[in-house]
Amino acid sequence: MFEQRQRSFQLIFWALVLIGVAFFLVPAFIIRPFRYQSPAALQLALVFRQISPIGTIVAACGVLGLGGWGWRTAGRRQRGLLTLGGLLVIGSATMARLNYFEWMFHAVQQPGFEKADDAKLDAGEMVLTVTIHGEARAYPVREMAYHHIVNDVVGGVPIAATY
Repeated sequence: MFEQRQRSFQLIFWALVLIGVAFFLVPAFIIRPFRYQSPAALQLALVFRQISPIGTIVAACGVLGLGGWGWRTAGRRQRGLLTLGGLLVIGSATMARLNYFEWMFHAVQQPGFEKADDAKLDAGEMVLTVTIHGEARAYPVREMAYHHIVNDVVGGVPIAATY
C-alpha cells in the first residue's frame, strides 16, 4: 500500500514537472530560426505560449506542494530529485514570463547595404523591398528569416522592416 502510494506520488510529481517544462520548451523548440515551421506547429506553439504563464504556475504549485509533502519521508537521493524537479519547474515558470524570442531573433540596428549591381544574390532569392520618397531598400529574406526585423531609415523615414 505504501509503495503504491509512493509510486503514485512520484508519477504525479514528475508528470507535473514534465508539463511545466513543456509549457516553456514546446514554443522554444518549434519557433527557431532557419527551420521550417508548419502552420499547425506554429498554432500549437502559440497556444502553449499563451497559456504557459498560468500553466507553469499551476505545475509549479503542484510540484512544490508535492515536494514539500514528500520531503519528510524522502531520503537524500529522493530529496535531490525533489529539488531538481522543483528547480526545473520554477525555471520554466520564469522563462514562460520572459520574451526569450528576442534573444533568438534580435533586430539589426545598423544594416549595411550594397549597390544593387554589387549584391551577390542567387537568381531565385527573394527580397523584401521598400521605397519611400524615391529611396529604395531591399532586404534578403534569408537574412530576415534569422533577424525578423531591421530598423532602418528610408527616404528620411524611420521604419521597422519585418518578416
